Amino acid sequence: MPRWLWWTPLAVLTVVVGVLLFRQGWIAAQMTETDVIDHYASRYVAEHGGRKTDCHAVPASAPRVWIEVRCGDAVVYKVDRAGRLVLPDPAEPAA
Repeated sequence: MPRWLWWTPLAVLTVVVGVLLFRQGWIAAQMTETDVIDHYASRYVAEHGGRKTDCHAVPASAPRVWIEVRCGDAVVYKVDRAGRLVLPDPAEPAA
C-alpha cells in the first residue's frame, strides 16, 4: 500500500472541515438585521400569538448582545452577532 494513501483520510477530513467552516463564516457574514428581526418576530407570533408588526429592534447596550428585538410590551429577544438568542447570565444581577 503506498504511503500517500495512509494520509488520504486526513486530507479528506481537513477539506471537509474547511468547507464547513467557510460555509458558517459565509452565513454569518451575510446575515442582516432584517433577517434577525424577521426570524424573532416569527418566533414571537408562534409563541405568543401576536403580530409581526408588534416587533421592533434596538441596538443593545450589553457587551455580548448585538441587537434586542422587542415584541409587544414584555417580550425581549437579545441576539448576538451570530443570530443566536443570548440567555441571561445567572451571575449577573437582574436589571
